[in-house]
Amino acid sequence: MPTNGVPTTITQGSGVQGGIGASTLRPDGTLKVTGEFAYSSDMWHEDMLWGQILRSTVAHAEIVSVDTSEALATPGVYAVMTYDDLPTDVKHYGLEIQDTPVLAHGKVRHHGEPVAIVAADHPETARRAAAKIKVDYRELPVVTDEASATAPDAILVHEHRDDHHIGHVPHPNIVHRQPIVRGDVTAARERADVIVEGEYTFGMQDQAFLGPESGLAVPEEDGGVHLYIATQWLHSDLRQIAPVLGLPEDKVRMTLAGVGGAFGGREDLSMQIHACLLALRTGKPVKIVYNRFESFFGHVHRHPARLHYEHGATADGKLTHVKARIVLDGGAYASASPAVVGNASSLGVGPYAVDDVDIEAIALYTNNPPCGAMRGFGAVQACFAYEAQMDKLAARLGMDPVELRRRNAMEQGTLLPTGQPVDSPAPVAELLRRVKAMPLPPERQWESSEGADVRQLPGGLSNTTHGEGVVRGVGYAVGIKNVGFSEGFDDYSTARVRMEVAGGEPVATVHTAMAEVGQGGVTVHAQIARTELGVAQVTIHPADTRVGSAGSTSASRQTYVTGGAIKNACERVREKVLDLGRRKLGSSHPAWAHAELLLEGGKVVTDGGEVLADLVDVLGDEAVEVEEEWRHRPTEPFDLRTGQGNGHVQYSFAAHRAVVEVDTELGLVKVIELACAQDVGKALNPLSVEGQIQGGTTQGLGVAVMEEILVDPVTAKVRNPSFTDYLIPTILDTPTIPVDVLELADDHAPYGLRGIGEAPTLSSTPAVLAAIRAATGLELNRTPVRPEHLTGTA
Repeated sequence: MPTNGVPTTITQGSGVQGGIGASTLRPDGTLKVTGEFAYSSDMWHEDMLWGQILRSTVAHAEIVSVDTSEALATPGVYAVMTYDDLPTDVKHYGLEIQDTPVLAHGKVRHHGEPVAIVAADHPETARRAAAKIKVDYRELPVVTDEASATAPDAILVHEHRDDHHIGHVPHPNIVHRQPIVRGDVTAARERADVIVEGEYTFGMQDQAFLGPESGLAVPEEDGGVHLYIATQWLHSDLRQIAPVLGLPEDKVRMTLAGVGGAFGGREDLSMQIHACLLALRTGKPVKIVYNRFESFFGHVHRHPARLHYEHGATADGKLTHVKARIVLDGGAYASASPAVVGNASSLGVGPYAVDDVDIEAIALYTNNPPCGAMRGFGAVQACFAYEAQMDKLAARLGMDPVELRRRNAMEQGTLLPTGQPVDSPAPVAELLRRVKAMPLPPERQWESSEGADVRQLPGGLSNTTHGEGVVRGVGYAVGIKNVGFSEGFDDYSTARVRMEVAGGEPVATVHTAMAEVGQGGVTVHAQIARTELGVAQVTIHPADTRVGSAGSTSASRQTYVTGGAIKNACERVREKVLDLGRRKLGSSHPAWAHAELLLEGGKVVTDGGEVLADLVDVLGDEAVEVEEEWRHRPTEPFDLRTGQGNGHVQYSFAAHRAVVEVDTELGLVKVIELACAQDVGKALNPLSVEGQIQGGTTQGLGVAVMEEILVDPVTAKVRNPSFTDYLIPTILDTPTIPVDVLELADDHAPYGLRGIGEAPTLSSTPAVLAAIRAATGLELNRTPVRPEHLTGTA
């Protein structure tokens, strides 16, 4: 068996110590920082083969021929497969639209598309064999932007669309279109004393997770396959994999392997089907591990966007209307583009109350790299633009930008542009007040008695300046993000909870299919079980498909939905344990008849604290087990003409203040501080909450000043597929991130909690841009900002 997937046991004190509200440490934390944790790329199996993928070297071309003979003749090669070798008639997959071929057929649609796969007894042998496959391409013109995608004579990226979105779009190269129309923008313009417009460009961001795509497929004796995989959604992978293999789902078993980050980039399949195909073809375990170069081609990215916004306001700063058009580049395949469009449009006004709205959002098919889910999921691009507009509007009105935001801030009861009321706390004005009230960092921190500390200056250790021409700027932003899946999606999770005696003490086991990708479910699940069952020892079972679906670890939903499922399952287990106790021991004490009995500290107690029995005596050699599905309240699709509808479940809000220092001569930026105030509803694990906010903030910083996948506009080839040329923030780039956590419970959610991880990614980016504008006086309508944008050499 692979060396991965052992249960995680968490023992912490007695009673409910380490329960809800405690800052519980991650049980895998020490292993990860010492390098001992087993990630999916570390897995091993006896007699294992290595898989390799041959990818297209061009972005759009007809495949004239594929010659695999030389690769097959290579010593050590066990199998080479192309599209023609696929075992069933199901040869495509996809999250929402099944438009992605398992291996390219007829033509390739983007640079790096999989064309063939190889299995060999050594990774270098597999790579050399893949390089020997001869593919003859006849290149075609590329579609790279809206103009080339929607022209009357535009080449179709997908010649034969048959998905359910085709009837709602004006051109086959548009994946999805969602308007949001409320009120009368034309009439509202007449009431506006000030109108500002802006054109904004948002670059393509990579999730840049540190653990590349990897997995191990092991053929089973019954003709099935067991896949150990780093993913975000086991059951979605299963739904897409099994039909391609020609197997029923119960013969494709999946176990979550160690995941080295995700951020949306593991929602789509990468090497899952390829590894399984090779394992079933060879009858041997097959491991595939992408290198960093290949990883840039092996997963979707954040949609680049072009956004046009118009805001109107009265002289006293009240918004009259918002009109916007948002164009998202979805790349060659649909992935999650329809849902990203829904988020960008429905949240396109931001956390503000405005009656008259006209927004259109579309996603394009192009020959650029496929784009899909990434932290913030459509709302990030919109927030960058609408927050720049709010600053522009404040400047025109001569008003403090925070005050303008506070005057228009939504609150509980506000109607969104979709017509849906916000029915839980929406403390937008309070978050802005709090973040503005935080103390500012000292000026000129680089100065000391010993001389300049260049680490605190723009340019850092490159030692480019000692403070000459350095200007400070301060900027603010606030954002709104939906929590959970929306637009009528059947969003649920499943939990199996078992309680028994082991080693002379009561033990609870929690089993879900939730993918732990670093967000902290491994602690929260145990905290819920301790709180509800009153036991000290909780074992978190490895996630796999032997339990019902937990949905995706995305949309800030897992603590809400899987946490809700665990809470409900624990409550049912508690009821069964108490019933068992009444049957076994109830005659000895009249309190057993009472409904208000608790489990606490491994004992059954009355609500007054009187101990009735030890749980070891109640359970004996019996076990109590419950599997429970849990759903949040239903949502509905947005109307495809007006965008009206109760499309979302819950909202999260975060506000940032950025303090930057800019060398205006060299165009270098140092972000000194990114203070954040966020409402989390209920901090189930305060330490983890702070970490999520700081992590999301840093990811927003990255797209503000450094992160962008560059695609050649002529060839549609990726120009910087490496961490040498695609830059992400290091510890030297990461500023101080003070966090002010507000806890205003949402009565609809378990424990009143609110999704956390995405909201800070929204507002950190526009806050940094606002601060750079304040320092330089430049308009800066694109992200990321580069030195040439600040020095006028772009």
